[in-house]
Amino acid sequence: MTLSVRIRAMKLILAPMEGLADFWVRQALTDVGRYDWCVSEFVRVSGQLLPPRVFYRWCPELKQGSRTRAGIPVHVQLLGSDPACMAENAARAVELGAPAIDLNFGCPAKTVNRHRGGAVLLDEPDVVHAVTAAVRRAVPSSITVSVKMRLGNEEDALAVDNARAVEAAGAAWLTVHGRTKRQGYRPPAYWDRISHIREAISLPVIANGEIWTPEDARRCQHESGCQDLMLGRGAVADPWLVNALRDEGRATRWEDIPPVLSRFLADVIGTGTDAQVAGRVKQWLSYLRRQWPQAGVLLEQIKRESDPQAMAPFLAAPMSGQAASE
Repeated sequence: MTLSVRIRAMKLILAPMEGLADFWVRQALTDVGRYDWCVSEFVRVSGQLLPPRVFYRWCPELKQGSRTRAGIPVHVQLLGSDPACMAENAARAVELGAPAIDLNFGCPAKTVNRHRGGAVLLDEPDVVHAVTAAVRRAVPSSITVSVKMRLGNEEDALAVDNARAVEAAGAAWLTVHGRTKRQGYRPPAYWDRISHIREAISLPVIANGEIWTPEDARRCQHESGCQDLMLGRGAVADPWLVNALRDEGRATRWEDIPPVLSRFLADVIGTGTDAQVAGRVKQWLSYLRRQWPQAGVLLEQIKRESDPQAMAPFLAAPMSGQAASE
């Protein structure tokens, strides 16, 4: 049975997902999904002014007006702990065409955290404030500066302190992933903890984490008190999820999915070795099978295939199936 769920989100944003939502995936998802904007993978800032090629590597959309093929704006995300260096690189990103700067205080990766980047900085609200304030001062007032963070590093005791630091530093809004670094990506996301942050500051707060279905989105809004949502892995598992949230009663059908994969495959052929390109399609199918058993069957059919051209016919002849929400 199809569930009709009305989502009142004012804004729906495609999350930055390091190692997953690169230029090609952002392009594929925004080709079909009506997002307000999306955020690039983070640009790692560490002790120097980065050359333009680094920004273009992580955000190729800078060369096309900072928009995806479908015209969705792309904000550039920076990650680092040195206020002066972050400010300098934010100014460089704006010079290259970034329409907005997002600051990453949420990455849970150990390699990043060991070098004082990402979620580990949530143990130091003063640093969060200093970095955000320095970036805000470094870019024109017309350029939005925002922050994405988790509830905390090991614990969430400083969540409100960090949110207040972000607000005092002049950020325009705050996105909160409803887990600490230690909790990683293990379910559940603690959306109710986001409500404590929202109540403590006057900034708009965007809720993020563990939103896989329209039902999840409705519960997240209710528990967090946030109207705006950022979609991450749930968007990869269902490329049409954002449209289901905007359109009451619209259920994604399996038949909607293979055309997305087919176009994605056509786009990425030649961007790596054949095995790498084939691996990207298989990776996406591994997310899709969370929603559709047909994706698991398709993955089984092509799992030993390393020639992207040989995979194309399988994607062009999808199996029939029921809507994901049935």
